Amino acid sequence: MKRKQLESYLQDVDHFSDPKIELEQYPTDPHLAASVVYTAQSGYGDIEDKCVLDLGAGCGMLTIGSVLSGAACVVSVELDSSAIQDMRGNLAEFEIDNVEVIHGDVTRLPIRQGFKFDTVIMNPPFGTKNNSGIDMAFLEAALGAIVPHGAVYSFHKTSTRDFIVKKFEDRGLRVTVLAEMKFKIPQMYKMHRKREVLVDVDFIRITGKLSDCGG
Repeated sequence: MKRKQLESYLQDVDHFSDPKIELEQYPTDPHLAASVVYTAQSGYGDIEDKCVLDLGAGCGMLTIGSVLSGAACVVSVELDSSAIQDMRGNLAEFEIDNVEVIHGDVTRLPIRQGFKFDTVIMNPPFGTKNNSGIDMAFLEAALGAIVPHGAVYSFHKTSTRDFIVKKFEDRGLRVTVLAEMKFKIPQMYKMHRKREVLVDVDFIRITGKLSDCGG
């Protein structure tokens, strides 16, 4: 599927009905989501016929994008019960039935023991406010959930690039910055004074053997 076609489909994904600032819940822009999934597939073949894990899946934007791009199965983990209801509604609208939705904490990943994924694709919290370090916790969970030659795709604030690259390359993993992008944060919460803020983010890919991920 072409990127523009995928983006067109993702325009129909409904956003959070009850967003929560403490979980840093912001909708993933369809253009950005389509670009990520399309790149993972067209550049690396990491979506079609693969088992994909979406961590902090929210309303299911990346989950749905993965299914539409040919994923064999998708498991979507989300902590917020309201977001899960939003995601289930979106999956029903798209008539998608090969997604397992799990209500759980990504940092204590509720995946049955021994099951590994080919690909993890996620838009984790940036780790601002009271969530310092949560972005790294998501990456650790993702790396622990993939097969030895699997791949993790994720967004992170560009300002954290040097830290992330050093942290994981020091452990023998390969970190590739695939693109510098703008993450759109709309005016959603009372503290927001501007209609929209654009945050500089890196779209990264991490690969390496699972045995390299300890410590």
